Amino acid sequence: MSFLQEFKAFAIKGNVIDMAIGIIIGGAFGKIVTSLVNDIILPPIGLLVGGVNFTRLAITLKPATIDATGKALEAVKLNYGNFIQTTIDFLIISLSIFLFIKALNSLKRKQEIQASQQPPAPTKEEILLTEIRDILKNFPKQ
Repeated sequence: MSFLQEFKAFAIKGNVIDMAIGIIIGGAFGKIVTSLVNDIILPPIGLLVGGVNFTRLAITLKPATIDATGKALEAVKLNYGNFIQTTIDFLIISLSIFLFIKALNSLKRKQEIQASQQPPAPTKEEILLTEIRDILKNFPKQ
């Protein structure tokens, strides 16, 4: 099998397509969670801690300066506020995924229980024997 044929067989498999769909949906979900954190969760937390905007929290290691040629040099900062925000994003995404997987597993268990409680479908032999029995019931008795 040539390299291209192997790649085609790999790319067409359902798992690869499912994974691609999951990545696309995950990216969109990440944007939703980022908006949730930035626009809904962090503002009240910032208000509780005295109106702090987490994205602006930083430690300046070296202030902004202007060199001898008049070119402005940016300040060197540790932006720990962005780290806090990203950590909260991660925790919310992790919790959301955990709850989603937990709900899916719960539904799967319920379906398995329902499937195990239903009697199995009759085999072809059982169906045939039932038909023969019904035909024999209609025969006149001698």
